[in-house]
Amino acid sequence: MSVPQRDDLLPDFLPRESSPPVEWVISDDLVPYETAIAEMDRIVAGIAAGELNERVWLLEHPPLYTAGTSAQDSDLVAPDRFPVHKTGRGGQHTYHGPGQRVAYVMLNLKRREPDVRAFVAALEAWIINSLWSYHIRGERREDRVGVWVRRPDRGATVEDKVAAIGIRLRKWVTFHGISFNVEPELEHFSGIVPCGISEHGVTSLVDLGIPVSMAENDSVLRAEFEKIFGPTV
Repeated sequence: MSVPQRDDLLPDFLPRESSPPVEWVISDDLVPYETAIAEMDRIVAGIAAGELNERVWLLEHPPLYTAGTSAQDSDLVAPDRFPVHKTGRGGQHTYHGPGQRVAYVMLNLKRREPDVRAFVAALEAWIINSLWSYHIRGERREDRVGVWVRRPDRGATVEDKVAAIGIRLRKWVTFHGISFNVEPELEHFSGIVPCGISEHGVTSLVDLGIPVSMAENDSVLRAEFEKIFGPTV
């Protein structure tokens, strides 16, 4: 069964100048959060200095909560459940853990489109188009960042978040990125108010009836990333 094309969600975020392909790196083991932050800092500095190529780093973290620059203490419901890391990315509280694909996206927007809002929209399009490969309609919301799925089986107004976005820029180089729920333990999200939104829930591909492996989903993410951001290697 062919998947309808979503040409309206293919923003042009290709490099404006000749540059090497984006490096596509996958870590098989769980990566501690502090290790990931230190490695991102190193890569971002190298990209800004023209010494390293752009990179997308796919990984999973051990169970933990992160608090973005807009996080409210009251949204941390269970502060002793998992380690809590304050981080410089935008956004509020989120959960990371096994079964969730984190993609740290390190691109030089000076070579592309130096527009933060457009970059966030491109990340949303990347996720939405990836979901469309499974015949799942992901949607944007003007008042909340991330990608949402309607759940009419649970009520006319019910919708759940399937992927979160939180980014930061340094010298127009992006870092942090997206978290895409493949098969995480959804109950772990109960220790926070995810992204400060209490009236909606959280879902995953498996929860939506798509029993896909992490490796299979990585292939989908890579194919859809290249349509928006250019070739990878």
